[in-house]
Amino acid sequence: MLSGIYQYVIDFAGCGATVPLLGFGANLAKGAITEAQNSGLLGAFIGGVKASAGGIAAAIFFGYLASLIAKPKIKKQ
Repeated sequence: MLSGIYQYVIDFAGCGATVPLLGFGANLAKGAITEAQNSGLLGAFIGGVKASAGGIAAAIFFGYLASLIAKPKIKKQ
């Protein structure tokens, strides 16, 4: 039911509803619900991670790239 409501919000709001934070949460919830229906309680825990593994990997990869490119400056107190 939750994923059905959020799908309506995505259809109504368009791209604004699929920004990374909201889209990631919806993807976690949808994966957890789907896997819980197929595998039971354990599926509720692993389904969200399985559904959003690509987003998690991309966040880690691009965060690592940003750390290589950026030159951090320590503020003097």
